[in-house]
Amino acid sequence: QVQLVESGGGLVQAGGSLRLSCAASGRTDSYTMGWFRQAPGKGREFVAAISWSGGSTYYADSVKGRFTISRDNAKNTVYLQMNSLKPEDTAVYYCAARERVPTVASGAYDYWGQGTQVTVSS
Repeated sequence: QVQLVESGGGLVQAGGSLRLSCAASGRTDSYTMGWFRQAPGKGREFVAAISWSGGSTYYADSVKGRFTISRDNAKNTVYLQMNSLKPEDTAVYYCAARERVPTVASGAYDYWGQGTQVTVSS
């Protein structure tokens, strides 16, 4: 069983940066890790994913060039560095894990964290 705990959310002005962390209990070094977000009144949206080795990364077009996903398997932690934040990035951000190859489909992920709120003011 894998448990995921996100941290690092908060309130930031537009143009600012935040780094989210997702700490996993249990071994996740063979898992794909992903970040999703959900804004009020909207569905859960894919943000980024990283393969188990860290060798492959995937991003939503809306965050490409601004966000960077990375992982430290020795620490069982995955990160999401968010730069040049925009008000439309405001959402609850969720960390997720799955045993197979990366995918943008939220339904394909087996484990989820509780989420961390990111609010970007204009």
